[in-house]
Amino acid sequence: MIHAADSIVAQQANRRRTGNGWHTTYIGKNRNTLQAGEAPPADDVIYPMAFLVEKDAAAIVKPHFHSADQYQVVVQGGGRLGVHDVGSVAVHYTDAWSAYGPIIAADEGISWFTLRNTWDPGARYMPAERQALREARAKFQHREATCGPMNALSDAELAALTDVAGNAVIAETKDGLGTWRYTVKAGGVARGPDPSTGGGQFWLVTAGMAHVPGGALLPPNSTVFVGPDDAALAMTAGPMGADLLCMQFPKRAHD
Repeated sequence: MIHAADSIVAQQANRRRTGNGWHTTYIGKNRNTLQAGEAPPADDVIYPMAFLVEKDAAAIVKPHFHSADQYQVVVQGGGRLGVHDVGSVAVHYTDAWSAYGPIIAADEGISWFTLRNTWDPGARYMPAERQALREARAKFQHREATCGPMNALSDAELAALTDVAGNAVIAETKDGLGTWRYTVKAGGVARGPDPSTGGGQFWLVTAGMAHVPGGALLPPNSTVFVGPDDAALAMTAGPMGADLLCMQFPKRAHD
């Protein structure tokens, strides 16, 4: 099933203040939004989670890991993620049980999407969780993949597009991990890779507007999830064109 989240609607309905920034839920629930007594989804089934994290200047997120595969996409501001300088638009992928960080916001702050295809109960911080991470090494590999920063197209650049172009910005691996960028002329259609080759896809509108078949136009920072059993997605650009990212998760036993 395709899940789409309009960024304007999400910001109006789900943005909440945190200790050093803001958090906005787009798709799915997390440990902070489950209702009292509500059981979390099983961690061995496809369960899309998408939320936007906005951190104030100089905020620091300590090194940690998660029990789910995840993408992080920097969409505003900049700073450092581990040893990487990051800015808009940068993509960072980590396998489950892969420690990363710290994340340090620059003077202008930093905002990023966190995207997952399965439930995750929350961050496990280092060094307190070091032993658990060591034990997980017997079952889980450590993998990171990055690309960017890539400047999203300006309005003038979008208006000048005369075709639809797509290219891999993280090359697809044997287990299906991969990321593609599509620049799409007004009214053009970007056709994504077959979702069955991976563990589900998140699409992000980084500039312009686009819509899924039968759906309304989605503004920048809107997200779409496509499950591995869905047909390949065709995203149609709006009247100003669109700049899109497609991020595919690797296949896992739960697929």
